[in-house]
Amino acid sequence: MSTTPGLLVSVRSAAEVAAALEGGADVIDVKEPLKGPLAPAEAEVVAAVIDAVDGKVPVSAALGEWSPNAITEAHWHLELPLQYVKWGLAGYAPTPGWGEDLLDTRRELPIGTEMVAVAYADWERAKSVPPAEVAKFAKRFRFKAFLLDTWGKDGKTLLDFMSAKDIAALVDGLKRVYTTVVVGGSLRPEQLKQLKGVAPDYFAVRTSVCAAGKRDGVVDAVRVKKWKELLAGVKV
Repeated sequence: MSTTPGLLVSVRSAAEVAAALEGGADVIDVKEPLKGPLAPAEAEVVAAVIDAVDGKVPVSAALGEWSPNAITEAHWHLELPLQYVKWGLAGYAPTPGWGEDLLDTRRELPIGTEMVAVAYADWERAKSVPPAEVAKFAKRFRFKAFLLDTWGKDGKTLLDFMSAKDIAALVDGLKRVYTTVVVGGSLRPEQLKQLKGVAPDYFAVRTSVCAAGKRDGVVDAVRVKKWKELLAGVKV
């Protein structure tokens, strides 16, 4: 049975939730885009977003780049009823046996909150782990969700670092083991044509659904709707 990919919309405040939902967002993600690719919004902001969403769709939160203090730093966020949380791996070197500390972090999460495995397509400049390695890790340790994103937010997009063919192979491999796959990376709606054959569960957007296409702009329901209409033509 074919289905259409959903749309994950990142908001930075409760004020943006109404436009995201009106446009048809299937997942609401919370972060502070001015501070980094996966910088956390304040816990109070995340709580207000959860209230505004009111159970209509799942809510995820970005918690920054992983560090050994990840759980302590996210203490207040983890008190909230979040379906998904994610840490990036910028500055995380794939030394032999890497990932054990990430699994320790996952074990400390509250029941009902899933940890998303995050891969940066521009892993070299993020000094991170190559996406293929993160995907292997996510499969081996049965992560329920995986995000492919870009670390640098400088106008470049996912397709500047990976080919559509490589993205499709990564996505398909993860979906075969029933991992929910999200593809982000500052993609623009017109790039969907180049991503023929790439069929994640969700596309993740922020910049392209904000007023004037600016990452620090305000989410615009019309732009969200445009993405939804284009995704209606993509079959998984």
